[in-house]
Order: sequence, then C-alpha cells, then structure tokens
Amino acid sequence: QVQLVESGGGLVQAGGSLRLSCAASGRTFSSYTMGWFRQAPGKEREFVAGMNWIDNTVYADSVKGRFTISRDNGKNTMYLQMNSLKPEDTAVYYCAATLGRYYSSSYYRRGTTYEYWGQGTQVTVSS
Repeated sequence: QVQLVESGGGLVQAGGSLRLSCAASGRTFSSYTMGWFRQAPGKEREFVAGMNWIDNTVYADSVKGRFTISRDNGKNTMYLQMNSLKPEDTAVYYCAATLGRYYSSSYYRRGTTYEYWGQGTQVTVSS
C-alpha cells in the first residue's frame, strides 16, 4: 500500500509560481512511476505531467515549458514546479503512483495506469 499526500497549493496571481509536493510512503519510492493530474470544476480529470522509474518525463501540451516534474528519492517526495501560471491552471491537483514499470509515456499519461492517488491540493490562479 502506498500513501500519497499533496501540499503546496494556494492562491496566486496570473504569472506567478507555485511548487506542489507529493510525499509518498514506501521503501521503494525510486521505483515508482509517478504522475500529476488535475481536475477543474465541471471538467474531467486531465493529465499534467508524469515521470517513470528511470526519470523519463512527459508533459501535457498545455503546461509544457511552464511546469517541471521532479523527484527526490532521498525524501520520498515528488514535486511539480509551476511557473507562468494562468487562470486556466486553476484546479485541484492530484499526485498518483504506480508500482508498474513503464517505458512508454503513453502508459503513464493515463489515469487508469495508477493504483494510488492523493487527496488533492487546490490551486487557484487569479487574473
């Protein structure tokens, strides 16, 4: 069982930055494939960024060049650095983890790939 706890959300003006954190339980964190997803009111959950166990990364087109996913295996923590935030980035952000090892990003872009999810953290970007 893997437990995930997000933090770092909040209210920020357009153009600002936030860094989200996702603390994970488990002794094999470095082998997890991890992802960030978000869900805005009235919309379906969407993929934001993902990182497999060998640190290959993939981003949604809407955040490419603005967001950066990273991990610190010593702290069992994944991060999402969000820069140049826009009002359309407003959503609840969720981190997710899977013990599966995937080479193809087509797998870790999918929400159905992940067995474990955090409770979410709210990000609000004002115009």
